[in-house]
Amino acid sequence: MMAEDAILLLDAGSGGMASQRLIAQCFVRNFSNPLLDTLDDAALLKDLHAPLAMSTDSYTVTPLFFPGGSIGTLAVHGTVNDVSMLGARPRYLTCAFILEEGLSLSVLERIAADMGNAARAADVQIVTGDTKVVPRGCCDKVFINTTGVGEVIVDPAPSGHSAASGDAVLISGFVGDHGLTVMNSREGLSFLADTASDSAPLNGMVESILSACPDVHVLRDPTRGGLATTLNEIAQQSNVGIYLDESAIPIRESVKNGCSFLGLDPLYLANEGKCICIVPEEQADAALTAMRNTPYGKDAARIGSVRAEKAGRVILKTPIGGERLLTMLEGAQLPRIC
Repeated sequence: MMAEDAILLLDAGSGGMASQRLIAQCFVRNFSNPLLDTLDDAALLKDLHAPLAMSTDSYTVTPLFFPGGSIGTLAVHGTVNDVSMLGARPRYLTCAFILEEGLSLSVLERIAADMGNAARAADVQIVTGDTKVVPRGCCDKVFINTTGVGEVIVDPAPSGHSAASGDAVLISGFVGDHGLTVMNSREGLSFLADTASDSAPLNGMVESILSACPDVHVLRDPTRGGLATTLNEIAQQSNVGIYLDESAIPIRESVKNGCSFLGLDPLYLANEGKCICIVPEEQADAALTAMRNTPYGKDAARIGSVRAEKAGRVILKTPIGGERLLTMLEGAQLPRIC
């Protein structure tokens, strides 16, 4: 075990004994599995079957730890979820760390433990990776990149290009939790004390949806840019109009109140454990039931529909019966939230 007050030095990235100690004591100990433990330059994957889905993402969130998660849980959940959105079963992850000299080794140990626990909970293995240490000031404590690969289990695979007129639009639960939680942790806003990130692995829920509704058209996780931006991307990719009922969108009162006070729109806040599901109308009830029967989908709701008119746009019906255009996010409401 590393000393509680130990810090990271540049020689931990040299490839020598210090590197080997860091890899063994921090990463291999927390990520251990037969493929990783060989410590070869690459992982030999013998049991994957095409077609495959692959995704990569980098994580720079600040602060590193927040209610409901950490940069470690995000690094696993974010990539697991991205692979899942293609109708795939995630199997393996790689991870690469960019670490700042002077970082507390106890902080790094905590991040690695979070990643290992998140990977086991999502039933994926971290099988290879890389560590670089840069001088003080060259990065902010820790940056993590993860790449995931999984087996596509449905044909055709869901795609942002596949939404069709007459489809139903579903969301797996409350939106805006993650973005507001990170802001609260960053700024210490006392009136947001009861918020928590929704960071979670969605692969189990996705498999339940696909089992109940094999003709799922679109699966997407609305991370940066939130629900509004992600639906705009889908509307443009599929050349359809997406119509939302504002009163049907699940938003916690604490998030509504916090956004009202801060001048933010919860529809543009990041989520790290939510799934947009677009399915044919006749499969909507089955998809909702499948979502609600999983731990991370119990608050799932139908929030809108897909139409041919106003292609490429997202229209929000307000509680008083009016309509407003939801555009893509301009600028950054909250930078570095994942």
